[in-house]
Amino acid sequence: MRRVVTGHDAQGRSVVVDDGIAPRTHEFASLPGFVSSVVWATDADVPVSKVGEDPTGKTESLLPGPGGTRLILLTLPPDAVMGTPAFDGPGYVAEQLAHSPGLAETFEADGMHTTPTVDYTIVLDGEVWLELDDGQLTHLAAGDVVVQNATRHGWRNRSDTPVTLAAILIGTTPERSV
Repeated sequence: MRRVVTGHDAQGRSVVVDDGIAPRTHEFASLPGFVSSVVWATDADVPVSKVGEDPTGKTESLLPGPGGTRLILLTLPPDAVMGTPAFDGPGYVAEQLAHSPGLAETFEADGMHTTPTVDYTIVLDGEVWLELDDGQLTHLAAGDVVVQNATRHGWRNRSDTPVTLAAILIGTTPERSV
């Protein structure tokens, strides 16, 4: 996917400062067809760059702190790929830890995870199933949006084609128990 970034020139006019592939794009060797792109990241205490400087390379965790954001594009291959010799489970865990720091540590063995974020996840292409704690699966197709309120969930691609998702993660402060 093409990423176009704007900023300002020396005269204060809006200009395109970058046009191309997001530099933090990774095609996983251990799970053929799985692609993760960190498109942009913001942190609550860092002002927006007037010249459009790209903060994603400096981002240490894919989990934003309160008030921070992450835009991540994911292409998920069909779940059936995980049952083939092409899938390398230990290699996949290692790649996740290397390329999705902060987020990778939240994943359970079955792909379920919980993050301290509100996520707006948009299905861009294909179809996917959202699984929650009760085991129920909610079928989603291109154009559907999920508002994920810091709940435990997993994504299941039960189709025979890849699905592409755009996930906007917004860091939150967990609600305190009374």
